Amino acid sequence: MTQNDALRVRRGAEAQALGMDAEEIACRALVAEGWTILGRRLRTQAGEIDAVAERRGLLAIVEVKARPTLARAASALTDRQRSRLLAAAESLLAAHPDWGAAGVRFDVLLVDPAGRVRRIADAFRIS
Repeated sequence: MTQNDALRVRRGAEAQALGMDAEEIACRALVAEGWTILGRRLRTQAGEIDAVAERRGLLAIVEVKARPTLARAASALTDRQRSRLLAAAESLLAAHPDWGAAGVRFDVLLVDPAGRVRRIADAFRIS
């Protein structure tokens, strides 16, 4: 393994750890707001969903983004990721038809290095 390969592997591991920490922080924030976490890191054939939360029948498909600033986190969700998230949600809802009796929305939770969380509720819709 070259030095560049080793550096790439280390950066990947650090990014994964940062992402898992951000997901934990985001889920704690959701619970504090009265949401029930139905699942985390849910894998489907179309991709992974960071978290699924429910409150009073409303289902939130949650994408967590951690960046050095909340502004950078807000701009981190790409069109390709939105498409993947939509497909993953479709697969997940097919497997759990009882979820989301009061509706389904896509939320993005932004986490900065200080652990501050900002939610973009209903961040995008199925077009």
